[in-house]
Amino acid sequence: MAEYLGVEVRIAPNDPISREFLEHAGAHRFVTQRCRDCELLQYPPGTACEHCTSSNFEWTELSGRGTIYSYQLVEHPIHPAYRERVPYPVVLVELDEQRGLPVPEYALRVMATLVDTEGKPERAAAVAIGKRVIVDFTDLGDGLGLPVFRLSDEPPEFEPWSFPLA
Repeated sequence: MAEYLGVEVRIAPNDPISREFLEHAGAHRFVTQRCRDCELLQYPPGTACEHCTSSNFEWTELSGRGTIYSYQLVEHPIHPAYRERVPYPVVLVELDEQRGLPVPEYALRVMATLVDTEGKPERAAAVAIGKRVIVDFTDLGDGLGLPVFRLSDEPPEFEPWSFPLA
């Protein structure tokens, strides 16, 4: 049985796209869809291209590298399974792939938790906009996985900024 934090992971039988995405993550491959018609990537995976509405996709492996674009420190558990993990950071990562396409303001962005090298929530004091991250994976069982991010040793493009901690 696949589970996350002790809770069973259920994927609807009519959702093969999510199952395939989690199977790739279970093999420690960070993928998303590339539209065969307009050549653009999209995340999260879906049934139609967000750029041209085509349904002609292929899975494409990504580098898993990016920059923290924004973040939120979750202070209150949204589910009893998270009780032991608070506070934990949720980051919006701007991936290195497809920055500025199809328009200069656009980027491929992914939301995930930020963990340390042991898979525990990263310390709040270590999180900052502009810090570089790399994908990692949490194994869920049954061949499924969940992409998460951790801080990398890469230098940031600009001076990182964080919300003042109380």
